[in-house]
Amino acid sequence: MKKFPLIILLSFVLLAGCMGAPVRDAAKVDLSVPVGKIEDNHFVGIRYPFKISAPAGWKVSLEIPSFMESLGYDKEGLQESEVFVYNPSTQSNLQIDFVPAGRYAKFNQESIEWITEAARGSFKEELEKDYGTGIKVEYGPTTPYSLKGVPYAAKKYAIYTVKGVKREQGWIYAFAEPYQIFILYMILEKEGSHDREDMKKILDSFEVFSKK
Repeated sequence: MKKFPLIILLSFVLLAGCMGAPVRDAAKVDLSVPVGKIEDNHFVGIRYPFKISAPAGWKVSLEIPSFMESLGYDKEGLQESEVFVYNPSTQSNLQIDFVPAGRYAKFNQESIEWITEAARGSFKEELEKDYGTGIKVEYGPTTPYSLKGVPYAAKKYAIYTVKGVKREQGWIYAFAEPYQIFILYMILEKEGSHDREDMKKILDSFEVFSKK
């Protein structure tokens, strides 16, 4: 939980593609370019080509929500994310990070799903560090996931309880040339909330678009 568990596994992707000729030019990211713009709860990326929207009652922000560290997130890891979508009343949240792929890294649906599943080990280790080895965790299956403009994506989630509040924490790992995409979300189940339905709407609104 202190750092997106999939980041730890990037080396597997890079090593898997380190043979043969490069498959792409080195991706250049101009950090002087603004991350994007937000209008009426709708984000459109400038530095990276993606957009996402949030329903009423949620907020889209380029700033780290003040409560996220109290949920177990590490500030350094949060700073790697480009945008945050969250419900200020329930603290359910989502964050997105784009990482340029290496010149030799090759991707397909099978490798995306393998890495998504392998992240379970890192996730469990961090969770036990924060809440002890006695914490009970129920994992959902690793499944393909559909995101607009994204050829390869997979999702996995875990359900556990902290201080009497049930949480669903999930991660989506995806690839759309030339970027690896990391989406991490957390739903805190509060009575009367519709966060699960809202989170689906948020993810359905995500889209990678062409800059051309």
